Amino acid sequence: MELSVTQENFARSLSAVGRVASNKTGLPILNNILLRTDGNRLLVAATNLEVATTQYIGAKIAKPGAITVPARLISEFVSSLPKGPIELKVVNDNIHISSGNYQSVINGVIADDFPELPTINEESSISYTINIEDFKQAVSQTIITTSSDSTRPVLTGVYWHSHEGFLYLAATDGYRLSERRLVETQSDVSAIIPTTTLQEVLRTINDSIETVDILFDETQVRFRISEAEIISRLVDGNFPNYRQLIPASSDITAVMNKQEFTRVTKVAGLFARESGGSVILTVDSDKSAVSLHSVASQFGENTSELTAEVSGEGQITLNSRYLSEALSAVDADEISLSFSGKLSPSILKSTKKDTNYYHVIMPLKS
Repeated sequence: MELSVTQENFARSLSAVGRVASNKTGLPILNNILLRTDGNRLLVAATNLEVATTQYIGAKIAKPGAITVPARLISEFVSSLPKGPIELKVVNDNIHISSGNYQSVINGVIADDFPELPTINEESSISYTINIEDFKQAVSQTIITTSSDSTRPVLTGVYWHSHEGFLYLAATDGYRLSERRLVETQSDVSAIIPTTTLQEVLRTINDSIETVDILFDETQVRFRISEAEIISRLVDGNFPNYRQLIPASSDITAVMNKQEFTRVTKVAGLFARESGGSVILTVDSDKSAVSLHSVASQFGENTSELTAEVSGEGQITLNSRYLSEALSAVDADEISLSFSGKLSPSILKSTKKDTNYYHVIMPLKS
């Protein structure tokens, strides 16, 4: 193999795929990045057997071929080179890299030992093309409520599914739940995408990207973002019937300015660190106000209040961090918080009639 690429493109692609290369498995080859010519392009790829990511970059190909090289070494080396052309040449399973005054040889491993990259049959799969801003927002709003508990794998990803003509994203860790309506669909989709995969997709997106193409088959999902592809296994299992956890109606509702409520929640959280983040939220109909009370036994206590449009009155104890993260996820100037009592789930959402996002937080035992 012999070719020339630009330092900027090569460094960017190595950095992107290198995040997937894994040194946590028993297969040393997975520590490597695959370099393979493809027409007048260079394929740069890595896999950890759960996720595979590929990038294509333009190249001047003098001699086709393939090689695998240690991910960390080549990524850090190429990123340290000055901008300009880089010459790559494979000699006896070693890759010779030259750029200006820099000359290096990196020991490689033949590409035949590298796992075969996964593929998806486009004709038998379900596909979506989604606006990149909608995709980023929907994923960011839902991955915050996924679980890290590997004993319950179905909760460690985001549930993509069709319901009544729309594609929804949902996630829960057992203490909170988020649901986002994304686009209309006529297809029947039910797939749990690992959180780590979605985080990798978000990191791959840059400012020049306008859409993302998503392809589902029975066991895999593929994301195509310009010249990059990420293919991941889906989480095996059935996602819980979460809709039954969302109350159809609530006895107590408070409508507040999101910025003010966020500030009050942040202040209350400072005093709630010793009590597991526990804050007592009180809705007062006489005052048309919401107050948050928290206690730090060693340092003191805090009560903060803000005006609100109130229906009903009552009290609930919530985790301040969960509340802050929910507020950051709701895209609105004005939000509503509703619940029916101390032991009922609380629902946080925008006051807009066509709101497409709900965030549910389970109460703490006060």
